[in-house]
Amino acid sequence: MVRLLHTADWQIGMTRSYLPPEAQQRLTTARTEVVRRIGALASEQGCDLVVVAGDVFEHNQLTPQTVRRALEALREVPVPVYLLPGNHDHLGPMSVWSSPLLREELPEHVRILDTAGVVQVAEGVELVAAPWTGKHPVSDPVAGALDLLPEGPSPEGTVRIVVGHGGVDLLDRDQHNTVPVAVEPLVSALSGGRVHYVALGDRHSCTQVGDPAIWYSGAPEPTDWREQRPGEVLVVDVEPGPPGHRGTVEVRPQRVARWTYLALARRVDSEDDLEALDRELGLLPGKERTVLRLGLRGTLGLAQHARLEEILERHADLLAALHRPEQHNDVVLVDDDDLGELGLGGFLASALEEIRGEAAAASGPPSEQEAFRPGLPDDEASARDALSLLYRLTRGGSR
Repeated sequence: MVRLLHTADWQIGMTRSYLPPEAQQRLTTARTEVVRRIGALASEQGCDLVVVAGDVFEHNQLTPQTVRRALEALREVPVPVYLLPGNHDHLGPMSVWSSPLLREELPEHVRILDTAGVVQVAEGVELVAAPWTGKHPVSDPVAGALDLLPEGPSPEGTVRIVVGHGGVDLLDRDQHNTVPVAVEPLVSALSGGRVHYVALGDRHSCTQVGDPAIWYSGAPEPTDWREQRPGEVLVVDVEPGPPGHRGTVEVRPQRVARWTYLALARRVDSEDDLEALDRELGLLPGKERTVLRLGLRGTLGLAQHARLEEILERHADLLAALHRPEQHNDVVLVDDDDLGELGLGGFLASALEEIRGEAAAASGPPSEQEAFRPGLPDDEASARDALSLLYRLTRGGSR
């Protein structure tokens, strides 16, 4: 029996445009710290090896600091580690895998699976490697690796583990992916005892694919709101069967993530709704490691809208990021009587009337002349935000 830890899609060096610099630095650190937790888990679970099924790095143009910190984290993993180049960090002349820095400083117990086919990693243990040799392969790399196997089942007592990367034809409906990983040949190879487990990367959600022995581990830290089960690795026990027969596999997902990507959609139409939103955001755990995508729809008065902006500003200071995509937000301002109660005069009164006019005009397309007037709101949302800000500033000054 062989026990391995299957992981993938570390994407070390990943950046996100919606993160402020301070949070981005912590995210960068998190992507190497999870490697250390994976190593500790592998030791704790008594794993014989760790396989990383592609996309170890986010891309091939990395700083020396990023590479060195990744290697330092790998150095602390106490069992042999096997790294497969994927689509993000594919092989090639400018690949990170061929850089002198990585080749010279790679820890002795870490090996790059840069050649397709069978690699013996221990007595009775073989990996069937399917590395990406370019950004856009012309054929299925996993099928190509299977073709390199000797005919017939694996030698008696030998465990064979396929390590591949890419979307599978059973799940991937992306028409741009012209060479998905074919599942049927893998199922056939498993049934005939040619291989015993298939470790895949690319899909960031932990997923079993068409057979109890074919799995995506998912990414060990989340990278997007669309992922369903990120943040896990798989501890896998593999036992070969008699020659020509299927082996036995036991797969145990283990959570290792510290970060959370959370998407919320809420309606805000009243003070009670605002209070409920404030409470909900206040109860979020691990705010400094939570990236929140918030969608809000509803109808608010001006004072309520100002209150909403104050709530969101306060919680944004605590979260790793509070992302509000325009297409998911539509809060309508129903009146601005609250500004009238402030008794504005002079310049502020003139500014108020100008913003009101812009808000009213924003519902139609701007004229050519208006399109080039600097310093004015360019749409209804901007005008609404300007009114809300004016209310907050003047309200604060009147106290």
